[in-house]
Amino acid sequence: MSVHERKQRERAERERLIVATARELAERQGWEAVTTRRLAERIEYSQPVLYSHFRGKREIIGAVALEGAAEMAAAVRAAAAAAPGPRERVAALARAYLDFATRHPAVYDALFHLDGGLAYAREDTPAPLKDAFAALRESLAEVAGDGTDPGLFTETFWAALHGLATLTRAGRLPPELADRRIALLVDRLAVVPAP
Repeated sequence: MSVHERKQRERAERERLIVATARELAERQGWEAVTTRRLAERIEYSQPVLYSHFRGKREIIGAVALEGAAEMAAAVRAAAAAAPGPRERVAALARAYLDFATRHPAVYDALFHLDGGLAYAREDTPAPLKDAFAALRESLAEVAGDGTDPGLFTETFWAALHGLATLTRAGRLPPELADRRIALLVDRLAVVPAP
């Protein structure tokens, strides 16, 4: 391995450490606790080293969001793949999405509530964000119904899931009714094609 390759590998490892530490700190204490000073102390590097990887907290939030998007896409795909039919896939997708929001609140916030400097729903949207949307669309397109644009249907279904996740996390909806909400959402929006 050349010196250049070793330095690149070390740089990538430092970057992963910064993102993992920021994520851990945010999950435990909230994003307010994530500062470049605290991160530098925790990873035992100077703030200038941290700034050589990220220009500030906004870019760190963006990096956490991209990592989280990939994880959410994998969780949604795995849940949908294990379900036997279209309606079951949509319900499994919804449960996986809501479970992700509950288990990873700081990552969910980085994805959907905080400014991470990322472009959404545009040409320059980063690949992990596009893939997370694609993971939803894969199962939702088959239940969008005739004449309904699958992308528009996915956006609408996703917006409903996001509302449920946000309101439940904020204590505005009783969590014990989550399964009934998912069933209602699937029953009202998912059109199962005739065999």
